[in-house]
Amino acid sequence: MFSITVRDHVMVAHSFRGEVFGPAQRLHGATFVVDARFKRTDLDPDNIVVDIGLATQRLRAVLDGLNYRNLDDEPAFAGVNTSTEFLARHIADRLAEDVLAGELGEHARGLAGIEVTLHESHVAWASYERAL
Repeated sequence: MFSITVRDHVMVAHSFRGEVFGPAQRLHGATFVVDARFKRTDLDPDNIVVDIGLATQRLRAVLDGLNYRNLDDEPAFAGVNTSTEFLARHIADRLAEDVLAGELGEHARGLAGIEVTLHESHVAWASYERAL
């Protein structure tokens, strides 16, 4: 399996419901380093996994929809604990939509999967991987 990874970051505010979250039940900020890994079994006709420039642009576009937002106020996340794991899936799903819409180039339709990792800190991160 071949892969390329592009990286960016996003800054959000949010709170959680549930005792398991302790003090994070209160509104707090989070800055995530975001890695988006694109995978395929064979290289495309240009001998690449995906256009890195387009992958970087699309990741930034997806993150722009979250950046500097209080996720508690976003209708799409009403009643949802926007955990790191949840956000990794949300971002992966948006990138998958972009792939299927041709936003990463026609050859990107040959991708096998996407994995998104959100790094909460240098010691903790969460990932979500999905097939295409």
